[in-house]
Amino acid sequence: MRKHRFRNSYITAAVSVALVLCLIGLECIVLLSAGALVARMRENITLTAVLTQSADSTQCAQLERILNASPSCSSFQYISREQALKEHIATLGEDPSSFLGYNPLSASYEIHPSDQYSAPEQLEELATNLEELPYVTEVLYPRDLADLMSSNVSEFSVILLVIAVVLLLVAMVLIVNTIRLQIYSQRFLINTMTLVGATSWVTRRPFVLRNMLMGFIAGLVALAVLSGVVYYVEIKMGILLFPLTWQNIAFVSVVVLCSGLLITLWASLIATGRYIRMDNNSLYEI
Repeated sequence: MRKHRFRNSYITAAVSVALVLCLIGLECIVLLSAGALVARMRENITLTAVLTQSADSTQCAQLERILNASPSCSSFQYISREQALKEHIATLGEDPSSFLGYNPLSASYEIHPSDQYSAPEQLEELATNLEELPYVTEVLYPRDLADLMSSNVSEFSVILLVIAVVLLLVAMVLIVNTIRLQIYSQRFLINTMTLVGATSWVTRRPFVLRNMLMGFIAGLVALAVLSGVVYYVEIKMGILLFPLTWQNIAFVSVVVLCSGLLITLWASLIATGRYIRMDNNSLYEI
């Protein structure tokens, strides 16, 4: 009967820890999703390098080599004069070449900066370097939008980090209390082992190993639940949370599993240490 009761309490504690580890995993997913969203927003900023009317294919090839070699450039697209005219007609509904007799628009390159080089001062530096080329007349990009995005991203990152720390602390408290309740039922056994001369580590070891195993299993269960959530949201609903690269998957997996192992280790040491130091009479008062 006692063994059955202990197994039920152990399973209940494992389920509770798994739910809390799901919360930690969701924190990681939110952080990765926010980072991916910010990266997409930054890379959607477009710099338009307008070429001179006399720019030839050799100069275009030189500019493409410069952009390919530059770490600040994520991708670029060449817009010919003819394509620019078509887009102008489609947007404004008028053809300037019909009354001017020639195409007044210039060829250009639409440049998307990489996420690491999308700060306002880095965008300004890239634009200045391109404008120094003799076949580039000007570089246009939304400077006000870049400044506003940079300030908002900084504030959002701080708020998100504070929320993540608070949720992590809440998760740790929940796991510690769960382990303490699970070890509470074994307080008389801990006291008996102490009375017969068992050292502190010998008394702690079975509880620590058992609870760390529980934390590892709970971490695997939490990862299975999180995988199902991500699969449903991204595959079934078509909502992109974050890039499913092996680095991101490894990051979430390591954080969840290590959290399960380290927090259960810490909680087991604290809980068992309390009952090891407690005298026999006090065990009946708690």
